[in-house]
Amino acid sequence: MKDLLAILRLIWSHEHKALLRGWLLATLVLLSSVALLGLSGWFITAAGVAGVLGVGATFDFFRPSAGVRFLAIGRTLTRYGERLLTHDATLKTLATLRVRLLRSILQQPYEKLLQVRGSRSLNQITADVDALDGLTLRLVTPITAALASLLVSMALLAWLTTPLIGILTVAPLIMGAAIILRISSKHGINPARRAEQATQNLRTGTIDMLRARTDLVMFGAMQQQLQQLFTTESNAREALGLVDRLERRSGLVLSLLATLSTSTALFAGIYLATNGINSPAQAALGFFATLAMAEAIAPIKRSAAEIGRMMDAAGRINSLIQAEPSAPATEILSSPITRSQTGASLQLSHVSYRTTTSGRAVLDDFSLTLHAGETVALAGPSGSGKSTILLLAAGLLKSTEGLISINGQSIGHLTESCLRQQVSLLPQRSALLGGTVLDTLRLADPDVDEEQAWQVLDAIALADVIHKAGGLHSRLLEAGAGLSGGERRRLALARMLLRHAPLLLLDEPTEGLDGITSRRVLEGIDRYAPKATKLIAAHREIELSWANRIEHLEQTLVH
Repeated sequence: MKDLLAILRLIWSHEHKALLRGWLLATLVLLSSVALLGLSGWFITAAGVAGVLGVGATFDFFRPSAGVRFLAIGRTLTRYGERLLTHDATLKTLATLRVRLLRSILQQPYEKLLQVRGSRSLNQITADVDALDGLTLRLVTPITAALASLLVSMALLAWLTTPLIGILTVAPLIMGAAIILRISSKHGINPARRAEQATQNLRTGTIDMLRARTDLVMFGAMQQQLQQLFTTESNAREALGLVDRLERRSGLVLSLLATLSTSTALFAGIYLATNGINSPAQAALGFFATLAMAEAIAPIKRSAAEIGRMMDAAGRINSLIQAEPSAPATEILSSPITRSQTGASLQLSHVSYRTTTSGRAVLDDFSLTLHAGETVALAGPSGSGKSTILLLAAGLLKSTEGLISINGQSIGHLTESCLRQQVSLLPQRSALLGGTVLDTLRLADPDVDEEQAWQVLDAIALADVIHKAGGLHSRLLEAGAGLSGGERRRLALARMLLRHAPLLLLDEPTEGLDGITSRRVLEGIDRYAPKATKLIAAHREIELSWANRIEHLEQTLVH
């Protein structure tokens, strides 16, 4: 529950005005319903008694009937306003939560970001945020509005009838609803967790089957995969059935509570009326008002069913939000992109690195110096730390020991914007967003024009491919679908070059390219950024021969 309260405090601190407006109208809607039904019951009974007693001619029909019309119209208007304001508050709270969550994720260590990048993690985060979108709309607002309206109704009933009627009718509703929520929060989290896990397994299994359908058909494994998917779907339905049963049982208990309260109001009213303590009209007022109060606790059925899922989601989301950041908040690059006139020097002095997850040593006492304009290749077997050195130089990983400096300045003392102006990285996996080719390039430099775009595409031997595909305004699908693996790699390289950084960090830039194209790409890099300093993680001979110097890593490894 503490994680749910932490999320609520975060939302309240940013959107308390919108939430308060929605809550006030939700409370007014419930009070209007109680007043409308209570007044209607009193009016009908009082009018009937007046007719029986023969004083109908002197009975005031106009003010009660006007009150009924006013409450009916007012209830409709407040309901409309409540829907607008509560949904507006919900959308604002979702925006607040997502912005805070994304900001927190972006400040996590690079290794943590790689874990979040996985499809299962992304699906889980999306599902958790979706679960919390009902925190205010289906949990906090209904419960607090119901409590406020029930307390006000109890006070009014005590004033208009007797304190006994107010206490006997309202107290069971409040205590019963509180007990249901308590039991649901305690016993509902495991079914909710199981249902969420089953749903995630079904989603992931479906996506995996669609992506691998060609291989599954070719290896004759499609039917087996479908059978596994059907089993997963059956498990998901079974898990969701547990949550549905919890909701139905909560609804049944709430219905029994409402029946108990209205029955109590009816018999207490009859008893008080026959003993001359209350009038029949007052007894009717108490009975019909109690009927309306059942509307106040009806949404708690949904709250009881979802509180387990919300608590489970809040635990995961809060752990991401509260995680210790690895760096200050990322700054916006406000300075214009300018072409580097000289390369940058890079120095790694006695650098060691251990992974933050397992503590495994990757580098131990590694030193390397690159002079401005120099091209150095890192050579070594897979796992020797080549990519790690590039990530350390880019400031994405933090060294355990040692010093990394660019142009004599420690990268730990550089602001994020200054560091990104100095360093540009081509990682092993580059993300391409859906959109046009020009949109992809403008991610690096929003001011790049078409002439500059063609220049960089020509440098990395991709201009002809883009021409045939329809030009700079041809659209790419998700993750650059529509281009081959090597073409996507070169497009990411072109985007990196548009940063015009004095230090280029290249992780296997010609991976997936044939020899001729690889040579054209490497020559194009030199032609486009002739003065830039280049550090390359190399596996291929053509990349090693491109470098001015080769640094072998075998002896820097810790096994």
